[in-house]
Amino acid sequence: MFHQVLAPTGSLWSTILLALVPLAVLLFMLAVLRITAWLATIIAGVVTIAVAVLAWHAPVNVTLKAYLYGGLQGAWVIDWITFWGLIIFNTLVLTGNFDRFKSWMVNQATSDVRIQTIMLAWAFGALLEGLVGFGYPWAVVVPILVGLGIVDLEAIRVAALANNAPVSYGALGSPILALAAVTGLPLLALSASIGNIVAVLALLPPFVLIYLVSGWDGLKEAWPLGIVGSLSYIVGQWPTSHYLGPYLPDISGALSSFWILYFFVKVWRPKNIRAFGGKIISAQEEAKAEAAGAAVNVFQAWLPFLVLLMVVVAWTGPWSHLPAKSLYKASTSAVSSVTSKPIASTFNFTPLSGGTSILASWIVIALLLRPSTSTLRQVFARTFKQMWGALLVAFFIFAIAYVFVFSGMANSLAFGLSKFGALYVVFAPILGWIGVALSGSNTSTNAMFGPIQAVTGRLLGLPPLLAPSLNSVGAEIGKPIAPQTASVGVSTSRFVRSEGDVIRHNMVWTLIFLAYLILIGLLFYFVLPATMM
Repeated sequence: MFHQVLAPTGSLWSTILLALVPLAVLLFMLAVLRITAWLATIIAGVVTIAVAVLAWHAPVNVTLKAYLYGGLQGAWVIDWITFWGLIIFNTLVLTGNFDRFKSWMVNQATSDVRIQTIMLAWAFGALLEGLVGFGYPWAVVVPILVGLGIVDLEAIRVAALANNAPVSYGALGSPILALAAVTGLPLLALSASIGNIVAVLALLPPFVLIYLVSGWDGLKEAWPLGIVGSLSYIVGQWPTSHYLGPYLPDISGALSSFWILYFFVKVWRPKNIRAFGGKIISAQEEAKAEAAGAAVNVFQAWLPFLVLLMVVVAWTGPWSHLPAKSLYKASTSAVSSVTSKPIASTFNFTPLSGGTSILASWIVIALLLRPSTSTLRQVFARTFKQMWGALLVAFFIFAIAYVFVFSGMANSLAFGLSKFGALYVVFAPILGWIGVALSGSNTSTNAMFGPIQAVTGRLLGLPPLLAPSLNSVGAEIGKPIAPQTASVGVSTSRFVRSEGDVIRHNMVWTLIFLAYLILIGLLFYFVLPATMM
């Protein structure tokens, strides 16, 4: 069995610099050269294997096995979920169901810009993030906000900041599934620990959103809306993250937030009705659907999301043994340079995993919506066109992560970072923030930095879930300044190919949220460490 080496160069600090080479190469290609992600991950994989074999003396044959097993695990754990999630979304779009749903939601928001922002950017945006991710909440929500009178650049910032809290559970929990796969930490425990951090994080964004669209006067009038907006999301998100896992917290949080807000604004309204910028406008009568068919259309519009909730909960809940059933398992092992115990790089083919529950949900939804054969062909063609690059990235980024861990590079880097001592609690979310700002993907950031965070935390004696969880939530905070996310998010605005303007406009508030997250991390470290065990 291969025994990892902690400091192959003979010096800890030169070893750390060498261990950073694969990550630096990948991030340089993504952020500076702007090479497409799937090609960048292939090149970075070659570099990672070369460094593992030549510097850490990992045997070629078992290193290649770890690379292959990592890629297969990434394809099964991530691609199988995100593909069927996007299939559901495209089915709703091409059958017209999504447009009906979107129009109904817009009509339920009053003419007050603050209520529109919380119901649409916050609640509806979280629903889109939970189902699809990949910048789609920006792309869908921004034109709605612009149509309601919010200036383009401000609409993009509002959509981006509203998207902060839901990202870790985006695309049906893909980032957390990735984090569990590369760290070996229990999936439900990770989901719960991240849910704790997100619940505290979610207290702030609604107030910021209200301020951005209406100023201080608008915020002073509508502070109850901020409280209800944040707590209503937490009410749906927190229990789901704790007891059902990472697949549905965004969707349950979004649905609970929208409906609680819906009934709340029936009994409470701000003193004045305000437009964007805080301008007071005269009251307008709310639009009401009167046609008998309207209720049927609304029910039909909501039905796919209810089906998704019911099927996934029944399939993946703690009572279900389906996701754990393994058909095939392959692994290769090494002796850890930190613990001196064996660690395994494993591909575990579980045919009835969470992704299969999404497939089952789509089948039920398709039977209900009855799309034509030509529409189904369009759905699959559009999905492949949108996702083929992301599907490759999931394979290759997991392959890199597995080699990084198997060779001992992750342990060497973590050992160096452990020299920060307790200060590392501050650095952990910053590392996630940097990773996603450069890579554009919370899932990729967790795959790259998750093992480092886990081992560093273990060496420092931190609560085992704290550093990996802060990495994931730190990655949420960095999304508004991620070039790849911004390029998708501005695709439906006049800022196409002007991502730099958007990133600069988002930067200050992103740093404010990062500082807030650091305080949250310190809270859990010093006051609530038991919640991170």
